[in-house]
Amino acid sequence: MSHVTSVKEFRIDEAATADELGRGTFVFTDAYSVFDWGKMPDQIPEKGASLCAMGAYNFELLESEGVPTHYRGVLEQGEVVPLEEASRPPWEMAIDLTQVPDLPNDGREYDYDHYHEAAGENYLIPLEIVFRNRVPIGSSLRRRTDPSDHGLDFDEWPEGVVELEEPIVEFSTKYEEGDRYLAREEADAIAGRAAISDLESLAREVNRVITEQAESADLVHEDGKIECLYYGAAAAADGERANGPVSGEVRVADVVGTFDENRFSYEGTQLSKEVLRQYHKRTQPEWVQAVKDAKAEARESDVADWKSLCEAEPDPLEDDVIELARNLYCAGANAYTGHELFDAPPLSSAIGAVQRL
Repeated sequence: MSHVTSVKEFRIDEAATADELGRGTFVFTDAYSVFDWGKMPDQIPEKGASLCAMGAYNFELLESEGVPTHYRGVLEQGEVVPLEEASRPPWEMAIDLTQVPDLPNDGREYDYDHYHEAAGENYLIPLEIVFRNRVPIGSSLRRRTDPSDHGLDFDEWPEGVVELEEPIVEFSTKYEEGDRYLAREEADAIAGRAAISDLESLAREVNRVITEQAESADLVHEDGKIECLYYGAAAAADGERANGPVSGEVRVADVVGTFDENRFSYEGTQLSKEVLRQYHKRTQPEWVQAVKDAKAEARESDVADWKSLCEAEPDPLEDDVIELARNLYCAGANAYTGHELFDAPPLSSAIGAVQRL
C-alpha cells in the first residue's frame, strides 16, 4: 500500500496499530513542488537521492546526539543499512510508522477531537514546528508579528535581515488545506497528549544540530521545521513508576534538514527550494498571482480546496534551469555531508550559476 505526497511516496510495509509502531518506507522522487501546488510539470534529476541522503545523514546525526527519531536506515537492495554502508546515494528510507487518522472538516473548521479519539496514544502530531535563526526581508513573521512578541528590542522590523541570538519557534497546522500559524494554547490543544514544551525543546535541539553541521560546510542555516510523532507505549515497558504513570515519548518524524524542509544559504545566496520559487516569480508571474488569488478566494468563500479555483497552470522549466537545480541539490548534499555522494560541481560553482540565473 503506498501513499503519495507531492514529492515523496510512502510505502506501508506493516501498518501501525493503536499501541504499536508499524514499518514503512519513504521513496524519494525527483518531483518538486512550489507554492503548495503539488507536483510541478518537471522533474529534477537526482533530487530525490540528494534529499534522502541528507535526511538520512541528519537522522543519524540526531540519533548520535540522543534525539529520538522514527528513522531506521536507508534501503540497499532491500536491506536496511546505515547511510555509510550504501554503495550509492539511496532514494529509499526505512522508518517507523505511526497512525495518521482522518481529520474531518466542515469548510475551514477542522475536527481535532475526532483525530485524537481515533489516534489514541500512537499518532502523528498534526503540527509543524517551525524554527528561525534569522528573519529575512520577505518573512511572513514580519507581517504576522511585532518584534516585541519575540522579546526583540525593535519598535518595528528593521529593513535588513535580522540575525536572531535565540531562535524563534512557532507552531503551524499540518493537515489543513491552507496552513496557519497558531497561538500556543491552540497548538497545545491540537497536539493532543504531546506537550508543546517537549515539541519546542526537540525543535531547538534539531535546529542546533543542523546549524552546527551547516556551519562546518560554510552554509548558513536560516530556518526549517520538524514534524513529530507521539508514541504512548514508549515507556510502558517500564510499567507504572513509583510516581504514577509514565508518559509517552515524542520522536522526530518525516524528514529533517534537507533543502526542501529547511532554508540554507551560501555566501548570501539561497540554497533551497526558494531558488525555484523566486525563478517562478520572475518568469511566470501570472501563474504565481493566480495561485495567490485562488488561495484568497478560497479563504473568503470558506472553501478548503483552493486549487480548483486557480485559473492558470505552471509552465515547464527550460533544460538549463533543470540542470542548474540538479547541480544545486547535489553539490549542496555533498558539501553538507562532507562526502562526495554525487558527481557535481563544487558548491561555489553551482551557486555562481544560480546568481547568474
